[in-house]
Parts: sequence; structure tokens; C-alpha cells
Amino acid sequence: MPTLDFSALLSGPHRDWLIAGLQFSLQITALCLLLALPLAVLVALLRLAPLRALRALGFAFVEGIRSVPLLVHMLFWYFGAPELLPEGFKQWLYAGNIEATSAVAALTLYTAAFMAEDIRSGLRAVPATQFEAARALGLGFLASMRLVILPQALRITVPPLISQTLNLWKNSSIASAIGVAELMYQAQRVESASFRGFETFALATAAYLGISLLITVASLWFQRRYPARAAT
Repeated sequence: MPTLDFSALLSGPHRDWLIAGLQFSLQITALCLLLALPLAVLVALLRLAPLRALRALGFAFVEGIRSVPLLVHMLFWYFGAPELLPEGFKQWLYAGNIEATSAVAALTLYTAAFMAEDIRSGLRAVPATQFEAARALGLGFLASMRLVILPQALRITVPPLISQTLNLWKNSSIASAIGVAELMYQAQRVESASFRGFETFALATAAYLGISLLITVASLWFQRRYPARAAT
């Protein structure tokens, strides 16, 4: 039976590669979360807008994004979308980190589509009397949502949004398919250089598991500390 040896991976360049990959994965996750959340709120409001055209737009976004695998989104934004851009902007994009840019675009849209449905469920969970009262006070649709309904809905939807954050963290590993130097990409690089496949991917698994558990614990703490209650 081969002897396991983690020492070569816990020092020198191999360790640095893995740490750099973990840091980049966390950065991508944080950036996509910051971009996806406001987009999800906007799409959720579109799904409940009084105009049918706006509701159709929100529906098309959600179903169009969720019905396509994330890997396909990654490949589209990396290989397909840049071809639609003006030549000057395309060259500028390729001169930078187009891999990370494509991954952020794909992950942001994909996560926002799922978050939008969670937020829409939270909006619908707030009693209709709250909205009616706001309109009776003279507030318009957007003002009623922003000042009365949305704060309550976001409180209700925090647990499922944390679950979507967990999914976002795990989905960031798919960015390795387009060459993004995140944790999985760096793990493959270390494995190729060290020929220590088990040890390398054991460390990568432990990193994904550790961050996932932190997010799960945060979700459980929040649910116990702030139990969701819609106003009546």
C-alpha cells in the first residue's frame, strides 16, 4: 500500500499554489454574491410587477438561466459571448483575465436566478394586508416594496439565501473548466507536478468542506438567533 505523504504539499510552491487557489475561490464567491443579491431582488420584483411584460421578463430570466447547466453558462461566457462584442472591447477583455470575468458573469447570473425565486417566495409570504396598507397610505408599488414588504421578505429568506451562498461556493469549482486559477484548478496543477493525487485532492476536499461547514453553521446560528416571522 502506498505511503501517504502530505509534507511536500504543506510547504514550498505546492502549498502556495493551493493557498492562492483557495483565496481566489473565496474572492470569486464573495464578488458573485455581492453582484447576485441585488440582481436577484430586482428579478424577484419583476416577477411580481403589476405589468405583464415585466413579469414575463422576470420569468424568462429565471427559467432561461435555471434550465441550462452551469458548465454551459461558463463555456458560453468564455467562448461565445466575447465574439458578440466590438473588436476593441474584445481585445481589451482578452488582454485581461477573461477567464475570471467569464466565471463571475456565469456564476452571478446563475446564482441570481435561484436567489430570485427564494426572494419571490419571501415576498409572497408577507401578508397581502401589508401591501394593501402601504398602498392605502399613498405609497406606490416600488415604494411599498422597498419600505414595507422587502425588509420583511429578506428577513424571511435569509436561510435559503445562505443555502444559495453555499451552492455558490461549491459551484465556483466549475470555473476550473475554463482555466480560472481557483482552488480546483490549482489542485490539478499540484497533482500534475507532485504526482500526489490522493493527498492533493484530500486537501482540496477538506478546504471545500471546511468553508461549507462554516456557511452551514452560520445559517443554523442565524435561524436560531433570528427566527423568521412574517408580520400579520
